[in-house]
Amino acid sequence: MSDVIHDSGAMLGRHLQRIKHAPAIPVMTQTMSIVFLLFFGYVFGSALAMPGSDYRAFLVPGMLVATAANGIMTGMFTAAQDSHRGVMDRLRTLPMSRSAVPLGQALADLATTAVGLVPLMLVGLAMGWRIEGGALEAIGAFGLLLLFRFASTWIGILLGLVSRSEEAAGQLGGATFMLPLLSNAYLPTDGLPGWLRTVAEWNPISAVATAVRDLFGNAPVPADAAWPVAHPVAGSIAWSLVLLAICVPLAVRRYARGER
Repeated sequence: MSDVIHDSGAMLGRHLQRIKHAPAIPVMTQTMSIVFLLFFGYVFGSALAMPGSDYRAFLVPGMLVATAANGIMTGMFTAAQDSHRGVMDRLRTLPMSRSAVPLGQALADLATTAVGLVPLMLVGLAMGWRIEGGALEAIGAFGLLLLFRFASTWIGILLGLVSRSEEAAGQLGGATFMLPLLSNAYLPTDGLPGWLRTVAEWNPISAVATAVRDLFGNAPVPADAAWPVAHPVAGSIAWSLVLLAICVPLAVRRYARGER
């Protein structure tokens, strides 16, 4: 265990240095989140049935969760880049734990996200969003966001390791921007057709977005929704743990074997 911690710490430092010297991906994803927040909040907010201020209170938590889900894209691209440029082949020759390399990447992404969510929240506050719940509930909401980001990053790492090329990973990663559109991140799901509402409510993003809204005190939990949305905190934790239980061992095994 001590070897895993030591080796993971070394890989964490490597990725933090990498982000420091090449911050394009985190800066791009953070900028896009702020642009989407402003666009949806000011352009669509006045056109929706909800009053603009209420919609922004609904929107900001959803945008925070959409940003957390972007871990799929960043994890995929970073893992694919290291894999197809031979970096991981060199790391496999070193006497270190096989789980340390993907774990270090996931931890570095988590640390970057914890810092990167702050500007998005500040923009939300400037738009009129407020945390209406208590301090412990707000800390819980932030913890759920980071847990979901951690799980999303492992999905991306696994997909990056199995990708055929950097270009393929980039194209697939870009497509992940569609996932929040199939959820309640931006709009309530009660107006959707029956089958589409079912798909949206079983999207993990919907459970996390509902949980964060509830903990921040921004919107009530819908009573007639699917189980993960009707019980959003439990649903968020369950989704995150299931995704981690599937993706972590598969990603570590894929890295250890070095297959492409």
